[in-house]
Amino acid sequence: MAPNTHPLRRGWTTGSCATAAAKAAWLMLNGNPAPACVNITLPSGQQVGFAIARTGGTPDAPFAEVIKDAGDDPDITHGALIRATVKTLPAGCGIMFQAGPGVGTVTRPGLPIAVGEPAINPTPRAMIRAALTKANAGICPDAEVIISVENGKKLAERTLNSRLGILNGLSILGTTGIVVPFSCSAWIESIHRGVDVARAEGLTHLAGSTGNVSEKGVQQFYNLPDSALIEMGDFAGGLLKYLRKHPIPRLTISGGIAKMTKLGQGFMDLHSKRGPADMRQLADLVLAHNGKPDIAETIACSPTVAEAFLHASQQGFPLGHLIASSALQTVKNVLHPAPIQADVLVFDRAGNLVGQA
Repeated sequence: MAPNTHPLRRGWTTGSCATAAAKAAWLMLNGNPAPACVNITLPSGQQVGFAIARTGGTPDAPFAEVIKDAGDDPDITHGALIRATVKTLPAGCGIMFQAGPGVGTVTRPGLPIAVGEPAINPTPRAMIRAALTKANAGICPDAEVIISVENGKKLAERTLNSRLGILNGLSILGTTGIVVPFSCSAWIESIHRGVDVARAEGLTHLAGSTGNVSEKGVQQFYNLPDSALIEMGDFAGGLLKYLRKHPIPRLTISGGIAKMTKLGQGFMDLHSKRGPADMRQLADLVLAHNGKPDIAETIACSPTVAEAFLHASQQGFPLGHLIASSALQTVKNVLHPAPIQADVLVFDRAGNLVGQA
């Protein structure tokens, strides 16, 4: 089968969907018929249209709903129903935001939204204010905007929200209004917010891990609190580059054998689809550290890092420590010039520590 050469389709953030729903509900609150679609303005100035999936409520509290389309991005909120309910407030109140069912509440400092506020980020709030102001003849209205997400509480269990102190639902996110396919911008934003929360709590040692096994391993190794754990997944660059600008005293990177090999080879995105580890480069690393030529050649011919590691282990060669050392060098290079003390732990799939630097 020929590969798909069509460009990946972009989608819309939860913030854009909430803005469109809020504008539709505001129009209804002011006596207009329920719209089939509305136009909103993205932060870039681009005008885009959204279909309204459903409307309802009462004349004093109408709601409108938009189905989120994330395009070709593997976004857990793709297809989610975003609802906005709008009510009139007394003169002088301005626009106030509330979390409806499925939208979380902020409970920890360090996020761009204050503790106790609904987890509706600054850009979506600004987009909603702008949309309602434009629809109100250029005057900011006095209105309560309640954002809800159907099944949002359940969907939030698949995000990092609880670790960030965002409870009972999802965050309404977006900085551009657009979801770029496979950018996984929501995950990277969660990494950044995790660092912000940890810094606000005064933590001095953070651990970025590639998955559950390495996260449990590093937590037990250093006895770290949950708030010190940053699940970076494949996005090593998203964590390291952010820490370079927002440093903390100490960082541990913890991951599996294959992903730490790729990190040592300079990959900032560790996903297998972004490119395989270079087995010849791994073999050269072995030779540079006095490994036997036959071990290096077997590694060079191995189809996977896991197989190469197994062969090296059977020959008593400490490949895990070399992988950790090369990964640490990449970490230091990216963090420079931030004064961060860094180390790397490598775990196998059973959770055994097999490399350290």
